[in-house]
Amino acid sequence: MEKTVVVGMSGGVDSAVAAYLMKEQGYAPVGVFMKNWEEQQDGVCTAARDFDDVKACCAALDIPYYSVNFSKQYMERVFSYFLDEYRAGRTPNPDVLCNREIKFKELLDMALKLGAGHLVTGHYARVEYHDGAYRLYKGVDASKDQSYFLYMLGQNALSRAIFPLGGMVKGDVRALARRQRLPVAVKKDSTGICFIGERDFKAFLQNYFPAQPGDMVAPDGRILGRHDGLMFYTIGQRSGLHIGGRSDAGGQPWFVVDKDMQRNRLVVAQGGDHPLLFHDACTAGDLHWTAGGPPAAEFACQVKVRYRQSDQSARAYVRGQHMTLHFDQPQRAVTPGQSAVVYIGDECVGGGVIDERYNRR
Repeated sequence: MEKTVVVGMSGGVDSAVAAYLMKEQGYAPVGVFMKNWEEQQDGVCTAARDFDDVKACCAALDIPYYSVNFSKQYMERVFSYFLDEYRAGRTPNPDVLCNREIKFKELLDMALKLGAGHLVTGHYARVEYHDGAYRLYKGVDASKDQSYFLYMLGQNALSRAIFPLGGMVKGDVRALARRQRLPVAVKKDSTGICFIGERDFKAFLQNYFPAQPGDMVAPDGRILGRHDGLMFYTIGQRSGLHIGGRSDAGGQPWFVVDKDMQRNRLVVAQGGDHPLLFHDACTAGDLHWTAGGPPAAEFACQVKVRYRQSDQSARAYVRGQHMTLHFDQPQRAVTPGQSAVVYIGDECVGGGVIDERYNRR
């Protein structure tokens, strides 16, 4: 089969343009739509609607398409982890795991069975081969860069991955879609976790966790109110606390600074710059290195402890499957369960899941 590639198509503009670009470059793209979640959202089957958009785009591009259902694999490998992390009082990032376990495992395996040499997606990231390894780099559009979500990919996945949008900015992608009259040229970008969509997150979690209310307390132990369940809150959260400001602190809003799992207490502090919101070090486990291993046992780097954060200078200390990060400047709302992703320049060299945050001094 001549230069066949499988394009993971979501029904959005990015994957549609990725398919178009591959055809323009002489490849024979095959569109594949993944259904990873069975539940309807507010009575609407969003997967069916998105698949209709995939079919329309593939018809416009004159390329074949398939639909595959990975809901069982998603439930077993991604959603079960998501629930376990929330039960433990952490804040997981399931999209990172979805890329490794579903897109670049299940979908990649399917692509190879179809005779394709590569899997193409609409991620804003780049892959280059040099110094004996496939290397992952940030997308050119800093506002859309998605390398953060791909840090768990290893050499096998990166050797088969093509990201046609990595060198483009979003505005040019939209403009190209309009010029080619792709049916999704003006479709709104999806937001939120893929299986939740744009629904109320707390209401979604309540379907899976029994209510376990407890005390909401100040750092000195004063009871300020009640929380609905520790899993419904994350470090740095401001909204949804329902406690007013105090005049002796200038009426400043309250923020979540910690979770006391043993006593089922939510610890909050007043002011967005409260010292308890900041830490200058953290540890991370479940490490993954895109080039096959860490650059060194100890190295200077830039780090993101959450998506869309600007690069933060740090020093990494790697010992087996554990990494300690010392930040040059204290970081706000370092959150256990989220990913600390490590860069050297524009290269995403890997990362891990945050375990603990602390201050060295």
